[in-house]
Amino acid sequence: MARAPLIQLSDISLTFGGHPIFSDLGFVVQTGDRLSLVGRNGSGKSTLMKVMAGLVEADTGHRVIPPGVSVGYMEQDPDLSQFETLGDFALSALDVSEHYKVEIAAEGLKFDPDRPVKTASGGELRRAALAKLMAEDPELMLLDEPTNHLDIEAISWLETTLRESRNSFVVISHDRAFLTALTRATLWIDRGAVRRLEQGFGSFEAWRDKTWEEEDQQRHKLNRKIKAEARWAVEGISARRKRNQGRVRALGELRAERAAQINRQSTAAMAFDSGQKSGAKVIEAKNLDLAFGELEILKDFSLTVQRKDRVALVGPNGVGKTTLIKTLLGEQAPDRGSVKLGTNLQIAVFDQGRTKLDPDLSLWEALTSDPTMAVSGRSDQIMVRGTPKHVVGYLKDFLFAEEQMRAPVRALSGGEKARLLLARLMAQESNLLILDEPTNDLDIETLDLLQDVLGDYDGTVLLVSHDRDFLDRVATTTIALEPGGKATVYAGGWSDYQAQKPSAAGRKTAKHAAKQSTIKTKMETAEVKTALSFTEKHRLEALPAEIAHIEAEIGKLEEFLGQPNLFTEQPVKFNKATALLLERQEALAAAEAQWLELEEKAGG
Repeated sequence: MARAPLIQLSDISLTFGGHPIFSDLGFVVQTGDRLSLVGRNGSGKSTLMKVMAGLVEADTGHRVIPPGVSVGYMEQDPDLSQFETLGDFALSALDVSEHYKVEIAAEGLKFDPDRPVKTASGGELRRAALAKLMAEDPELMLLDEPTNHLDIEAISWLETTLRESRNSFVVISHDRAFLTALTRATLWIDRGAVRRLEQGFGSFEAWRDKTWEEEDQQRHKLNRKIKAEARWAVEGISARRKRNQGRVRALGELRAERAAQINRQSTAAMAFDSGQKSGAKVIEAKNLDLAFGELEILKDFSLTVQRKDRVALVGPNGVGKTTLIKTLLGEQAPDRGSVKLGTNLQIAVFDQGRTKLDPDLSLWEALTSDPTMAVSGRSDQIMVRGTPKHVVGYLKDFLFAEEQMRAPVRALSGGEKARLLLARLMAQESNLLILDEPTNDLDIETLDLLQDVLGDYDGTVLLVSHDRDFLDRVATTTIALEPGGKATVYAGGWSDYQAQKPSAAGRKTAKHAAKQSTIKTKMETAEVKTALSFTEKHRLEALPAEIAHIEAEIGKLEEFLGQPNLFTEQPVKFNKATALLLERQEALAAAEAQWLELEEKAGG
């Protein structure tokens, strides 16, 4: 069955500052599409999404949206300066009768509609923009990094809401787990062109690697052909000049084809230097209590961090993750208990808020003005792990172009700012890394490299992140913080923590105990009344056994998904089982609703 187009781009070309971003680009988004838009930092993902939203006009080409189709866009840095509160902005396009939708979104995304715009953080502004889009409920949603600045609970709410909606969407995100759970097809921006894979993000990386491998093989064949033709031209052209001018022209065309090939962007040259070794015991915290007024952050918490541990802190925003790190580093005294730091610690910090970057400085100045990096008497060199290095060469290692060196930091994209912070961090010698949301705005390839670099790092890592996939790949220990001062230490990453904590099945059973008890009690005492048709009577009699069967299937799936390391070791089985669990849960809800409806009709 043909699907209706929601938006069509054709022959789109766009140039910024003399550099082409897209050339003759085109694709269609149709009803029912759930697309991930992926590509390297700087490939133009956000720009393309703005073209789709009509906020950026292409140099050439056409953007077509059929009459009556609504398109909504959530940008990374929304401008709320014309509004008093976050709620005023979120409600601005809704009728009064629809205001409840913003309240629902505000609860799920955890933002306060009454918060004044002037005092709101960047994360709160983004959550308000996302709530506005979710409440307006357009047919096509364009989502640019929607999970940035959301905690895992809010990400889960957004994931569930998008999965259950009937809307189509295109989403840019670094969150592998989020993309894998939601998307059905993938748009890949690569060197100015868009390729489409009719499978979700879970299949993207294997497809990308295969595409690159085929390109390398074709380039190798082309190089061999050029070499052979060039040898012929040198050795035999004088004897066959008249008869073989066509072959000479073909050689020129082969060389032009190779020259026209655009090489793939390299990866940043990342490396951490652990410097001198710290002591075997890095941090020892005993019986910590900490509170702000009536808000309890920690209650009788103890922890030992050994050298080379990768400790992740997870929990809702505002629960105290950053406060716990400051306490563990001795920057903030606990109300009770003690913290002892190990010997020879060299600490380096990656700041979530990017506050260590002065937006008015150029990239050049951002490095040379840092006293920890500056080389005495030299304005063009910095110290990189104890060795002088030219600023331009070092920034090129992190994929910055030479023309960017004198540009202000404020002109950088989110991903570029993250790379600049990593460049500063990796220039230092350290043996204890503090990483506060390091994954925000980084592309998938840079994330892969960061994970590898952290794996080889000889020091210790304290990590705050809401990226479930990143936690699984990096963390050896997870500390789960909950409201009320509870902090529990689990072995392993996110999936291991999920498997070890009190089962999801138990929590769901407790949450729905009253409903289940009511249904089962009525099933046991129900008498089929004559108000039902023959078919309805038969269906009512069959439903209890069907519901019991579905519940048994759900129990088996939850037990299977509770296996440690399943997500990392068998991702395909994990994804299939997760999808099946969702389908069985929906089937159970439908069967229970039907039983209650028929039982009520029967007069039970």
